[in-house]
Amino acid sequence: MSELVSDTAMVMAAGLGKRMRPLTASQPKPMVRVAGKPLIDHTLDRLADAGVSRAVVNVHYLADALEAHVLERKTPQITISDERELLLETGGGMVKAQGQLPDPFFCLNADNVWLEGPRTGFHDLSTHWNPDIMDALLLVVPHSRAINFSGKGDFHMDALGRLSRRKPGRIAPFIYTGIQLVAHRLLRDAPEGKFSTNVLWSRAIEEGRLYGTSFTGLWFEVGTPQAIRPTELALKDG
Repeated sequence: MSELVSDTAMVMAAGLGKRMRPLTASQPKPMVRVAGKPLIDHTLDRLADAGVSRAVVNVHYLADALEAHVLERKTPQITISDERELLLETGGGMVKAQGQLPDPFFCLNADNVWLEGPRTGFHDLSTHWNPDIMDALLLVVPHSRAINFSGKGDFHMDALGRLSRRKPGRIAPFIYTGIQLVAHRLLRDAPEGKFSTNVLWSRAIEEGRLYGTSFTGLWFEVGTPQAIRPTELALKDG
């Protein structure tokens, strides 16, 4: 199996989890249990299995409980990016944590659930990574491999792997899994304070430097309480 191009991931765990209410009234979304364990442990276990040795976890909503939980882990080794005072969204969160992150680094959402294919998603990203032409490489999945997903998709991908956004009124064949490999170059001249990674992606698309690679496993959309039971049944079968 190919080597990973980074030993570190940023795990986005600071969000308010509004779509997961009422389960998030008294706990952060990454602590909601699916198939017997918190969502964030699904993510961190996948990182450990792939050989990613460090994870920077950002915290904001009900931060004390989340921080206490993740710091109990041995692998990956956890450090905290503290957003208690101000929730910075995905783009601002990466910029704040940049000093703790190598170049490049993996970045993923804390509420991801997936089953790996022949190789891990992190190895797929590493194999296709080319810093000369890429600012970010997104792990995307076709609708057929996206369980519980009912949206119109996020991206089109050309023969070289370059991404463009879904056209209005159209279906896009690829869905963003919430997992990407990011060069520090993506974060250059970033806005101050809170902002979405979409701002940085839009610039990368204009420059032809946002790429994707198709995930060969199964990815589960677990955004609402209603998605938990179907996910648990699929994981049991898987």
